[in-house]
Amino acid sequence: MYAEGKKKDPEVFKDDIRLNHTKVKTVVGYLETINLSATDLDSKGKAFETFMGSYFRGDFGQYFTPRSIVKFIVNTLPITNGSRVLDTSCGSGGFLLYALDKVRQQAGGYYDEGTVQHHRHWHDFAEKNLFGIEINEQIARTAKMNMIIHDDGHTNVIASDGLLNSNVMIAKSGNQGFKYNSFDFIITNPPFGSSIKLTEKAYLKNYSLGNKDTSWLDLKNSGVKNRANQSTEVLFLEQCYYFLNEGGYLAVVLPDGILTNSSLQYVRDEIEEWYRIIAVVSMPSTAFSHTGAGVKSSVLFLRKWTKKQTEEIKLLKRSIQDNVKRDNGYAKKIKALTIEKVKVTRAHKGFINNTDKTDKKAIEQTDNFKDWKKEISAEHSQKINDLKDELEEEFIMRKQKQLTDYQIFMAIAEDIGYDATGRPTGNNELEVIETELTRFINQING
Repeated sequence: MYAEGKKKDPEVFKDDIRLNHTKVKTVVGYLETINLSATDLDSKGKAFETFMGSYFRGDFGQYFTPRSIVKFIVNTLPITNGSRVLDTSCGSGGFLLYALDKVRQQAGGYYDEGTVQHHRHWHDFAEKNLFGIEINEQIARTAKMNMIIHDDGHTNVIASDGLLNSNVMIAKSGNQGFKYNSFDFIITNPPFGSSIKLTEKAYLKNYSLGNKDTSWLDLKNSGVKNRANQSTEVLFLEQCYYFLNEGGYLAVVLPDGILTNSSLQYVRDEIEEWYRIIAVVSMPSTAFSHTGAGVKSSVLFLRKWTKKQTEEIKLLKRSIQDNVKRDNGYAKKIKALTIEKVKVTRAHKGFINNTDKTDKKAIEQTDNFKDWKKEISAEHSQKINDLKDELEEEFIMRKQKQLTDYQIFMAIAEDIGYDATGRPTGNNELEVIETELTRFINQING
């Protein structure tokens, strides 16, 4: 049987069985009474994680996304057998498996199980519409193996850097399905905490979020500059945007820093222009504790704007910024502050120039003089920063009034079915949130 499997999927079953006949017989003896097809997804998933969990953490430092979070995301989204679904960081394939299971359950509503129509309904989806990318070749093989155990859907799982351009991915994998602007749903939990460096990955400069754009309050017009590095989760937000159809949905697990850190405001600005924010669902701080990861996270649901909508938002924001600068006489105020600094500096230098050359040099070397220079520069910088802060606040107020308003679903889940050690709590608030969020998304689609 294994030899037949190697013929069918040589990429997955590369190794030979290294167990003797007696051990194989013992294993088969335990498994022969179990119908894996009739075993529910949660039980098979739990078994897979139990056997493979230490393998992942030991060799690769990767973790399974908790099943309650995966189920919540997949159940909430209106995925059907006609949807094209992608996970850009699929790991062991959890999101893909639950998407497949959802479509299989839908098939039961149309056809009797065991019929050709029932099989075709979900199997065509698995074969043609379900896609996964995993950077590690061994984990990609594991994902394919996992999906074969769960009745297939492994055809379009490839081993590739998920941040490569789609044309490069297609050329390397030979799979034409990984085209930009072609997916209806992306469901993913991208890697947190690691950075892509420009010196290591040349593609970083091709990402908008991989570059530092000129601030709208920069009068020097210094232009776009390459960032030395950027976090993977930020870049995946942009990569998902490229992969989605207009109107396509992205559901992504993100560290809360993206939603709250002031230094990442530029990321939120891009999200605002690229996506209609559907929902933000906060996970408990213990959500990933039992897997060994302790980052506080949320699930962000987004829907890609049309190209026209994105352009309209960008133009309106630019117009508001220009008006704020004009109405506040920004350029004149910056010029006045610069002249003020020059006058103070010149007055002090005039005093020094009137002294003996030796004394002048001695004065400039004193700590008092150096401190004075720093103080003047700091005061000047503070005045400019205060002015910029005032204008930023005014821009935000005007933007809130002028941008098209829409509702955003927000929820906090404090218990998602297990505690920090992974033990069941008997309570999963995501099930209640799922019902309400599904209704909210249906209203938007309606």
